[in-house]
Amino acid sequence: MTIYDPVFGELEYGYIWTKDTIIHFLGKEAEIVLIIDGEEDGKFYEGQYTAYQSLIQNWEQLQYSFLQPILNYYQQKRHELGYDIEFNEYYPLVETTDQLLEMITLVGIIVQYADIYEGRDIGITFDCTWDIENGLGLRLLNEKVIGVGYQDVAI
Repeated sequence: MTIYDPVFGELEYGYIWTKDTIIHFLGKEAEIVLIIDGEEDGKFYEGQYTAYQSLIQNWEQLQYSFLQPILNYYQQKRHELGYDIEFNEYYPLVETTDQLLEMITLVGIIVQYADIYEGRDIGITFDCTWDIENGLGLRLLNEKVIGVGYQDVAI
């Protein structure tokens, strides 16, 4: 089933509402899936519109705020796994956000139901070279990173 939403555009329903789209991420085009939590009737909450519109309006500045939390997460994960001591090809030493950018690919934006947290709740998902199976996820609340982890953090 397909609907046209005035804010999200043309969406397809297959247990979740999705749309393939292109967004610029740090100077490169990224093909992503936009996912909107919602029922089959295609009615969304005002808070979802507000969260998405705020994300898009602030995207240029916001995308830069993702990098340091991701770098911190990566370095912590690398340390926990002992790869700061023992070499592992999937967890090389990464000290800068520029190095990190070579290892991540933006793949999705998830617009959550607005009732889980008080505020504008968005999930961002990435593929990453160090954990192909679990990927990387960010949780944003009011355009601030509040969680970094596997992709399920964003869901």
